[in-house]
Amino acid sequence: MTESAFVLGVDLDGVCGDYTAAFREVVADELGVPLESLPLERSWSFREWGLDEARFQELHREAVVNRHIFREMDVLDGASESLWRLSDAGVWIRVITHRLYVNWGHATTIADTVAWLDRHRIPYRDLCFLGAKPEVEADAYIDDGPHNVIGLRERGNTVICFDQPYNRDIPGLRAHDWAEVEHIVLGLAAEGNYGIQVQLPGFPAGSDRLDRNTAAQRMVD
Repeated sequence: MTESAFVLGVDLDGVCGDYTAAFREVVADELGVPLESLPLERSWSFREWGLDEARFQELHREAVVNRHIFREMDVLDGASESLWRLSDAGVWIRVITHRLYVNWGHATTIADTVAWLDRHRIPYRDLCFLGAKPEVEADAYIDDGPHNVIGLRERGNTVICFDQPYNRDIPGLRAHDWAEVEHIVLGLAAEGNYGIQVQLPGFPAGSDRLDRNTAAQRMVD
């Protein structure tokens, strides 16, 4: 990493991946209730779904270890394309995730996370699996967890709160979608006089560049 690189710490669940929708399907199936009975407008504690901490942990383990939601969940609109553009502009993407939550499920969690990142063409230079969310030497962070946003800000960090129903009472810097994230991050990098560059020569734009380059190479071969 060069000294001039702007480092962006990127959370996954609720920021890049649609954890709520993926977990909702598992919970509805396990509890035998209609999907629509579990509102998407939910709190951080899932109280609207009738889950206490013990039941959440049980269902989360089922979702991660047996249903592989970290491999199968949908990507949020615009995440891959915006991250590619930021990376091409010189932003150092550091994925930071608190996914090592399930005891004895670490191998599944890590393998499924890497497979998901590859499948959805999420660019990153570093991938950090953490049991908690401390500072990890980033110039700015993007996170949806209320406790993470508040904790990092209290230690003087710049944090973009990615808008979700469970964090809307938190004031300050906020993005409602990935277009806003991209705009904010480029502004922060420019304000800090970090080197922002144009599209790398010889590399086509877009998250599907790897597929297109592979197809082109096959035609040559």
